[in-house]
Amino acid sequence: MAHVHKEFLVDSTPDDVWAAVRDVGEVHRRLARGFVTDTRLEADTRVVTFANGVVVRELLVDIDDEARRVAYAVVGGALTPKHHHASMQVFADGRERSRFVWITDVTPDDLADPITEMVDQGARVIKQTLETAPTQDD
Repeated sequence: MAHVHKEFLVDSTPDDVWAAVRDVGEVHRRLARGFVTDTRLEADTRVVTFANGVVVRELLVDIDDEARRVAYAVVGGALTPKHHHASMQVFADGRERSRFVWITDVTPDDLADPITEMVDQGARVIKQTLETAPTQDD
């Protein structure tokens, strides 16, 4: 099983970062603007469209306000992992800064490189989105 662990600091308050992460139907506007181009909720599943054209269905496993953690699993779409589970969690790093932790486990191992590449690119965009003032459309 491949394990991708990405951790980075965000110059934004933990409450603001969590509000964006927790808004699971607005990833394309509030969390990863430009990297994700559309997010649609269908019951306990979200359909996520990425800028590269990949569309995945993600089962929303947990939204934990106390732990500031969202967990999800890819269950369909363009990527067909045997197993996929990911979580995003927000921690305080002082009063005005946050530590963002994104962990993904996936099989088969040949998906490790494309998943790692998407997580790396996504992390850069998430940091930029969270540190930029909202636009008129947000």
